[in-house]
Amino acid sequence: MYAVIKTGGKQYKVSEGQTLEVELLGQEVGSDVTFTPVLVVNGDSVVSSPAALAGAKVTAKVVGSSTGPKIIGYMYKPKARAQRRWGHRQKYATVQVTTITA
Repeated sequence: MYAVIKTGGKQYKVSEGQTLEVELLGQEVGSDVTFTPVLVVNGDSVVSSPAALAGAKVTAKVVGSSTGPKIIGYMYKPKARAQRRWGHRQKYATVQVTTITA
């Protein structure tokens, strides 16, 4: 059984027992998280209508956190002697999917 969930502006195809990294949720390690905007659930048949998915939810447990790769940005304007350099590193929460209910 799998489900398609939406979190952090992205969609993920998840199944029970799967571990994935999503954008930071603001939850502590060991707490449970419920993803309610479920888009598709596949069990015996595919369910995708909004009326059928009204009670569907995916429950996951936060197991840790991590950081993504360092992204370096640079801005340069010729003849104005203007330059700026900055960096960004995205933080992620590592979750493990425990149950999918349709």
